[in-house]
Amino acid sequence: MRIGLAQARFPSNLADGLSIAAAMIEEGAKQGCELVCFPESVLPGLRGVGYDVEPYDHGRMREAVEQVRALAAEHGIAVILPTEWEDEFGLHLVAFVISAEGEVLGYQTKNQIDPDEDQFGYVPGDGRRLFEIGGVSLGIAICHEGWRYPETVRWAAARGASIVFHPMFNGEANRPSFYTGAASCRSEENRIFFATVNYALPVQGCPSGIVSPSGEWICATEAGVEQLLACEIDPAEASGLLARRFRPELLR
Repeated sequence: MRIGLAQARFPSNLADGLSIAAAMIEEGAKQGCELVCFPESVLPGLRGVGYDVEPYDHGRMREAVEQVRALAAEHGIAVILPTEWEDEFGLHLVAFVISAEGEVLGYQTKNQIDPDEDQFGYVPGDGRRLFEIGGVSLGIAICHEGWRYPETVRWAAARGASIVFHPMFNGEANRPSFYTGAASCRSEENRIFFATVNYALPVQGCPSGIVSPSGEWICATEAGVEQLLACEIDPAEASGLLARRFRPELLR
């Protein structure tokens, strides 16, 4: 499976985010990718990280998702599209999964909100989902979840996911080694692939890249460079062995 990680610039607004999505999806198709994943809340941008983000407009966001759905169908490529999304419970951070035929398969909510995000009105979601693209089962853990709540990754791995995608924002960090090390842990402690996707930032605490089931980074971006990183993986290498052997009953 050939995967594209879209290390994109931070969007100036929703329209700019859509132009980023269009360019990266087109580039992913040119590079033969079956799936492209974007950073956390690429539409319209993530609040509280030092950038201006326009007010949320649900009508415009629905139209934006439709435009990306059409782009996926046009280029024959699946897309993991992290956005803001409002429902009857409030404003969530989510990641839509769109098939290569342009079908919205659903979305994963961010259920563990970073304490710094509480002030911006983000509401935690509820429940976790698996998705299937090209016969490959995948899970999603959004930013803070993947770093500090390893259970979010293990949940997917224990249920057959070969790869967990990790859309994130990671700028200046006191200990960058924590983030690269955590990505290696999420892979090796479950024996699956872990794909983490950051923005191209002036100061970038963690690259975008894919970690193998043995915990080795098999590809990574250069920090601060806007690029589509294409990487080939063999999902059969993801045994999920350690995740399946976990015995939660021993913690009771």
